[in-house]
Amino acid sequence: MKSERKFQVFGHIVMIIITLCAILPLVLLLISSFTDNDTLIRNGYSFIPEKLSAYAYEYIFTSGNSVVHAYGISILLTLVGTTLGLTITTLLGYALSKTFLPGRGIITFLVFFTMLFNGGLVPTYINYSDVFGIKNTFWALLVPSLMMNAFNVLMVKSYFVSSIPDALLEAAYIDGATETRAFVQIALPLAKPIVATIGLFIGIGYWNDWMNGYIYLTKRTDLYSIQNLLNRMIQNIQFLMQNSSSISNANQGLASIPSVSVRMAMAVVGVLPIVIVYPFIQNNFVKGITLGGVKG
Repeated sequence: MKSERKFQVFGHIVMIIITLCAILPLVLLLISSFTDNDTLIRNGYSFIPEKLSAYAYEYIFTSGNSVVHAYGISILLTLVGTTLGLTITTLLGYALSKTFLPGRGIITFLVFFTMLFNGGLVPTYINYSDVFGIKNTFWALLVPSLMMNAFNVLMVKSYFVSSIPDALLEAAYIDGATETRAFVQIALPLAKPIVATIGLFIGIGYWNDWMNGYIYLTKRTDLYSIQNLLNRMIQNIQFLMQNSSSISNANQGLASIPSVSVRMAMAVVGVLPIVIVYPFIQNNFVKGITLGGVKG
């Protein structure tokens, strides 16, 4: 009993340390974003700043960049992308879980093959720009990431194989249910944990994505997501700082820009929605990870 109690105490201490390592950087990030820029430069990052200021957020929302509009684009992109991505992933994963599916081995191999090889950036760009013609459209943000991730498909397949009893589906077939009805009314409700897990993966991927907008949106800056907009703001600030000596009146403009604290504020603005949503799906996320990876 004594050894078991010591082990539990040790385990709790380790988990507390790990939790603090995950939470404290976020707390420091939030505090730094509300720290006066000159104080931050002079004293560095601190949990108890000498002077607080919300000017970094004021600069972000009033500097001529439509943060609210970019938020709308990101929210729309995440909702549509997550819905379509989940639909494709769950349908393919469910189909691959069926041993009687014709060509099941070949399809599974093709899905797994995409985890090892891809076409490369240049061929992918030419394909989406010239063949599909999605450059400078909303589809440029959606389609390149819509093709289901092989890892997600294999996780869903594993969950259906290991966690959905065949007896339930066979009983549904005997009662006259079609494959579609068995999937929608039986398999899918029981797969709520893995659906929430994959949905979180896809949603975070769409919310954090800035590469598609950076590559394909060369003219339509009005379609920038929040990540693209914040990235452009950082590039503009860096450009002004690096070329201040050759630009007239640049020093006066730079003096009004919270060059350090604004980066912290941008990080908070970008990550805040994910931090808010995650607690609501945490239980299903953990369960989906543990059950989805039991069997191959």
